[in-house]
Amino acid sequence: MEGKQTIMRRSALAAIAAIGTVSLVLSGCSKADDDKDNGDGSKSAGANAATKGVVNASDAKGGTVTYEYSDVPDSFDPGNTYYAYMYNLSRLYARPLMTFKPAAGEAGNELVPDLAAAPGEPSDGGKTWTYKLREGLKYEDGTPITSKDVKYAVERSNFARDVLSLGPNYFQQFLEGGDKYKGPYKDKSEKGLASIETPDDTTIVFKLNRAFQEFDYLVATPQTAPVPKAKDTGIDYVKDVVSSGSYKFESYEEGKQVVLVRNENWDAATDPLRKQYPDKIVVKLKVNAETIDQDVQAGTAIDLGGTGVQAATQAKVVNSSELKANTDNTYGGRLVYMAINTKLAPFDKVECRKAVQYAVDKVSVQTALGGPIRGDIATTVLPPDIPGYEKTDLYATPDNKGDVAKAKEQLKACGKTSIKTNISARSDRPQEIDAATAIIDSLKKAGIDATLKQYPSGKYFTDNAGVPKFNKKENIGLHMMQWGADWPSGYGFEQQILHGDAIGESGNTNLSQLDNADVNSMLEEAIGTEDEAKRNSLYAEIDKKTMEEAALVPLSYFKVLLYRPAGFTNLVSTAAFSGQYDYLNIGTTKK
Repeated sequence: MEGKQTIMRRSALAAIAAIGTVSLVLSGCSKADDDKDNGDGSKSAGANAATKGVVNASDAKGGTVTYEYSDVPDSFDPGNTYYAYMYNLSRLYARPLMTFKPAAGEAGNELVPDLAAAPGEPSDGGKTWTYKLREGLKYEDGTPITSKDVKYAVERSNFARDVLSLGPNYFQQFLEGGDKYKGPYKDKSEKGLASIETPDDTTIVFKLNRAFQEFDYLVATPQTAPVPKAKDTGIDYVKDVVSSGSYKFESYEEGKQVVLVRNENWDAATDPLRKQYPDKIVVKLKVNAETIDQDVQAGTAIDLGGTGVQAATQAKVVNSSELKANTDNTYGGRLVYMAINTKLAPFDKVECRKAVQYAVDKVSVQTALGGPIRGDIATTVLPPDIPGYEKTDLYATPDNKGDVAKAKEQLKACGKTSIKTNISARSDRPQEIDAATAIIDSLKKAGIDATLKQYPSGKYFTDNAGVPKFNKKENIGLHMMQWGADWPSGYGFEQQILHGDAIGESGNTNLSQLDNADVNSMLEEAIGTEDEAKRNSLYAEIDKKTMEEAALVPLSYFKVLLYRPAGFTNLVSTAAFSGQYDYLNIGTTKK
């Protein structure tokens, strides 16, 4: 899932100046970082403490937890979202079959049953998966949650792509008959998709068209959170989501604010994960990113998008032992990259794509993104914290600063002396824009003239970069992109950005539009392979093949730099959600 970061625009020169003093600061903590005074009489747990354990653990109830976000999320509808922070937040009101354990660091990658009573039971070599729901599950109105509601949720989220296009389409690809089923809005029968069976109200069976050895990860997506068919209003369901979690919607003001309150029909006896600590959860939208930065450091809000410390204050934070002691800096299973549109001339020729690979000065991009504390220079598709990663660099350049001569050689081999194209970036992500600007400068030296096109995050995949016809019309050959694993495996990272079946008319995340037969077949072989070591070897081969095709330019293995706000309890930075804090059980000391 795309690791969403939203940052305020400032000049590239100001950002680079601020980062210059930061670039030598390492992300690790020292004894000097520990036990610092927060300024309010309390003591800090130390730098990176939330990546190792729970910070400010407490079972105190009451108060309001406030989240702030500088844009508008794609959707609060659990079946129509694909942002890591919304996967994270949605668990408060939407329970999937499985989820990730609320735990720090890599421990947060552990799958645990949620709506289901136990992990799935595979049969037929991994082509059939059976789940039993917990007893006594209820919606916010007190009506029972049944397996039919889970079935319907999957059908609406995966098979009505003309209505709900924002989530991944794994179920559509892997369920028997998924290529023919038209979805519940067009199919008015009660039967629905035959390959999802509900023999009773607590049993759901998924029949796949091929083996899927990591299926438990797939049902951990919010697309399996139950939706009562009678209450579904399609695209407008977001305005009145029916809660299956510990909180329900008190109000929904589109583009402004969402307020969640305790769901009185949630039963802790059916839910070992959620604790329902705060009385209320407020999500404020379209808040200035620098204001969010200030509020987080003042201890009054949590940064919903996981943006972390802004460039304008980064140097101040990391160069102060007192402030740095309140930060968490870690990998989040994410890659910052530039997708190259393999279907758009002249980038339909691999030599033209290789010219781009050699031309990019990755050091200048790293600087624009925030320096080494924000990520290491990348050379592969898979980040170092995803199984299958193998260190390689097919397009090595001196000091990672680009090689104009090699770029021009590849242009010549492509039959070009120059190229004119456009590059897309998100208008509400200033560091992404700064990185794109640095790339434009690099490409120009090699004869590749790229013009920046900016689009808002909320529309990036539905209306702009994620729409192949739009890209062709606007001559957008390059796309700024950041990607986080849907789940912690090579398949969970690679499939939705590399497999040809993932390409869609809208909501497309395979921005390279790569449809390579070898890549597709290796992905299929990998997910059907029971032996984990062999699967990981295949993921590494897929990575190598993608780079041979020059389908994308790896830029940075992203690291999040979060400031841990005082006054909030039960903070853990989890690998499951790109290093963000796990939102499931955050409370507050302020009543």
